[in-house]
Amino acid sequence: MNTISVLLVEDNEGDILLISEALKETKVPITLHYAKDGHEAISYLAHHCKAGLNPLPDLILLDINLPKKNGHEVLRYIKNSEATKPIPVIMLTTSSSHNDILTSYSNHANCYITKPLEGINYQDIVEKIEEFWFSLVQLPTRV
Repeated sequence: MNTISVLLVEDNEGDILLISEALKETKVPITLHYAKDGHEAISYLAHHCKAGLNPLPDLILLDINLPKKNGHEVLRYIKNSEATKPIPVIMLTTSSSHNDILTSYSNHANCYITKPLEGINYQDIVEKIEEFWFSLVQLPTRV
């Protein structure tokens, strides 16, 4: 079974811990990379594109409310770059704002998930992500 590379773009330490722990429980081996703000995420992706030494992530989990550059700005960067455009991006955020949802899909997010209010529910979300994104669909970086 191939290892899936995931970039988690999240600034909240509690959410990072909950998502990381839930991802460790998946049946699929995952390599998890972190960026704690929008600028760091863009720098990470740009470095991987230029260096060519490390593969780009197979999937990006992206929060909207980030310091330096918000998730919408990061998403626009990802989807406007030929190298990163094919990477599926899941908006994983506390916002349930209609405007944030519409903006995310307008900028070509692959799906939009509102974070659960309780930590225990992160496991449910990650299991659904695993079932769909890691098991059912073929990721473009794996084709």
